Amino acid sequence: MDNIEVHLFTDGACSGNPGPGGWGYILRHLPSGKEMEQSGGEPESTNNRMELVAVVEGLSALKRACRVELFTDSVYVGKGISDWMPKWKLNNWQRREGGKLKPLKNDDLWKKLDELITKHKVKYTRVAGHSGHPENDRCDELAVQAYQKYL
Repeated sequence: MDNIEVHLFTDGACSGNPGPGGWGYILRHLPSGKEMEQSGGEPESTNNRMELVAVVEGLSALKRACRVELFTDSVYVGKGISDWMPKWKLNNWQRREGGKLKPLKNDDLWKKLDELITKHKVKYTRVAGHSGHPENDRCDELAVQAYQKYL
């Protein structure tokens, strides 16, 4: 994808899984260099849910349609966007398990993410978590700080 305008770095975290959860993101507008950080949390969540919330919140913060490169350490989010989501949509937001259709976890967030990636042109890039990637490490800090108030 040419002419990326925005980098979106995201992370989610939980103390226990399920447990108190937090999410964080950094949005970087490449042409201007401006950045924005945001975070939040929930008293009871899962790590996968917080990873998704971070992406949904980050994309929702964009005021107009953009070309976005999403950086996340979440294989769940990455594979969901690139591999699984088209199949889930065909199956009315259900997943196959043992040859049967089962309810999709976090379907509310997947549906919202589907809307957002239709509005924006999103390229997914996986980063290794806890590997010294500065923006990913900062997003992890934001997510952990966000759930601390629920401990």
